[in-house]
Amino acid sequence: MIKVLIVDDHELVRIGVQRLLSDTDDIDVIGEAGSGEEAIEKTKELQPDIVLMDINMPGLGGMEATRKLLRVAKETKIIIVSAIETEPFPSRLLQIGARGYLSKDSTADELHEAIRTVFNGERYLNPKIAQQLALQYLSDNSESPFDALSERELQVMQMIISGQKVPDIADKLCLSSKTVNSYRYRLFEKLQVHSDVELTHMAIKYGLLKLEELSTKAETDLGGKNAANNSSSVNDKDS
Repeated sequence: MIKVLIVDDHELVRIGVQRLLSDTDDIDVIGEAGSGEEAIEKTKELQPDIVLMDINMPGLGGMEATRKLLRVAKETKIIIVSAIETEPFPSRLLQIGARGYLSKDSTADELHEAIRTVFNGERYLNPKIAQQLALQYLSDNSESPFDALSERELQVMQMIISGQKVPDIADKLCLSSKTVNSYRYRLFEKLQVHSDVELTHMAIKYGLLKLEELSTKAETDLGGKNAANNSSSVNDKDS
């Protein structure tokens, strides 16, 4: 049996992927994780053969989680399953050590094939992503301004557009807030933007962030604020 761990911050996505894999005789979903940090702990505990990893998640995010997972579980193979199909994420994650890259709109058959292919020691790329990487290799022209970012700048950018604050980013990446701010302003300069809002708009424009992901985050934040306000009101009444 091929043991699989599903990592995605959306429960409905995890349930959907698990159902797609439930009708196979050789693939067993042994666990789920909703964040990069949880993925690392679950991998240490369950020792999966394959980790299906999302990119845009709270906390570490898929890129840093992939890097750390490959250090602590060298036998585990990682397949990225993301709505992000545009560069520079596919090539950067493959360079880090991911063995496969799939779009979230892939079919069940393609998901099964990717897991079996990677388990057998080969790489698997979604055809669209494979074509994109081939065309980029043949062309000397970079189409995305994000290609100019270093790997660390790309990680910081990803965490900023997911709504994380500088102190939280510093804590997750084991850096000082001053260092994170240095990366932040450096990527602002490279991308010629002046705020987190402009950065987010650019990420949406180039396909590095989907509007539905932004909407989901806004709803989550609003829910958290409402819960805090309601708790505050109850406490006021109790006092």
